[in-house]
Amino acid sequence: MSDDTQQPIVVKKIKKGGGGAHGGAWKIAYADFVTAMMAFFLLMWLLGSTAQGDLQGIAEFFNSPLKVAMSGGSGAGDATSPMAGGGQDLTRSVGQVKRGDVEGKRSLNLEAAKGAVRASGDEGGQDVEKKREERKERARLEDVKGQIEAIIEASPSLRPFKSQLLLDITTEGLRIQIVDEQNRPMFESSSASLRPYTQELLRSIGATLNGVDNTISLSGHTDSTRYAGGERGFSNWELSANRANASRRELVTGGLAEGRIVRVVGLADTLPLDPANPTAPLNRRISIIVLNKQAEAALRSGGNKKLDVSSEEGVDVGDIRAGLGASSRPAPRPLPKESAPE
Repeated sequence: MSDDTQQPIVVKKIKKGGGGAHGGAWKIAYADFVTAMMAFFLLMWLLGSTAQGDLQGIAEFFNSPLKVAMSGGSGAGDATSPMAGGGQDLTRSVGQVKRGDVEGKRSLNLEAAKGAVRASGDEGGQDVEKKREERKERARLEDVKGQIEAIIEASPSLRPFKSQLLLDITTEGLRIQIVDEQNRPMFESSSASLRPYTQELLRSIGATLNGVDNTISLSGHTDSTRYAGGERGFSNWELSANRANASRRELVTGGLAEGRIVRVVGLADTLPLDPANPTAPLNRRISIIVLNKQAEAALRSGGNKKLDVSSEEGVDVGDIRAGLGASSRPAPRPLPKESAPE
């Protein structure tokens, strides 16, 4: 019989839910996601702060890890790396360094650098000054050229000889050439005796040249016609030298100071004005060069300065012949060997 005083025992089972909004499984998944993102951003940072050489070494390591591990090499890291074949030492800041390279401190000698800059500036200044002086001198020579042309044009007695006077600017200075014409030679035949009109022309040139400070060089030239005795006796060498010296005397008579002339030479037929026609009259000429400072310095220093250099503007022999009226006359015939040159 049961005791009415005893209470029944009730057991309540509370079932806790395994899902729903208040579950804890999502926290584990979120933690995994955060860890993966952190690893991803760490990888991006490492790649962004790695030099191009390191990236290439890492790529080569993964392409051929066994080769790199066995031999090392510059592609996958220096052989002195902490890990053989494992790439470059990460303690280095930039690039890969070959074995044996030593990074030293560079020192800059400021005084030496300043001295080099000053020397460069001085050289540049000297070049500018030199070019300025050359331009001034060229302008003076051009002015002298114009004066001589004006004198010839203004003189009724000298104007007919205008075509026989060639003036141009060369690398040595102002070159004045007085050339022969077939029917109007400067000298007596086979002689150093000047014709009267040649004397007047040279004296006018001498008076004009005395107004400039430049020194003068004279050279005489002949055609290729030989003397009967050949080179053993009196030849074109002596004739050209005598004619150059006779021209010097007329320049001095005209007013040119004697100390201004630094060279008088005879060049025979070695420098023809018309090489295609060595016996042409225009090859017989007197060349007067008003030397520029550079040519004068080379001449006084004993330099082997060649006379009668080519004109900067060029000399057209055809134009010279046209000016002399050669087209209207027959070409001169070479003299026989027994005859003396003009």
